Amino acid sequence: MAKTILVVDDSASMRQAVGIALRGAGYEVIEGTDGQQALARLTGQKVHLIISDVNMPHMDGISFVKQVKQLPLYRFTPVIMLTTENQEAKKREGQAAGAKAWVVKPFQPAQLLAAVEKLVLP
Repeated sequence: MAKTILVVDDSASMRQAVGIALRGAGYEVIEGTDGQQALARLTGQKVHLIISDVNMPHMDGISFVKQVKQLPLYRFTPVIMLTTENQEAKKREGQAAGAKAWVVKPFQPAQLLAAVEKLVLP
């Protein structure tokens, strides 16, 4: 059974690019267009990893991660931030929220897949 990854980004083209890389590596992908919609997608199904943008409308990625970490079922789900943000202060904010890795856009699929393979839950 394929492992499921939730990809959260307001850019349809970015979700598509990430989805192609992940599906090509054998993962199942579900998508959210912002933090609010992504939270609504977490309805009890097993999610092995979350990849989230930081800057999104309605609910940014940092707030999304903070809320995910308060949900008992997803408390230990690893999160990778995939963003254009490259400032150390923002990275520390992401880490404090619960993100385990930080990948800066534009990304190389191999770079993202290496981070995914390192963190994805069994």
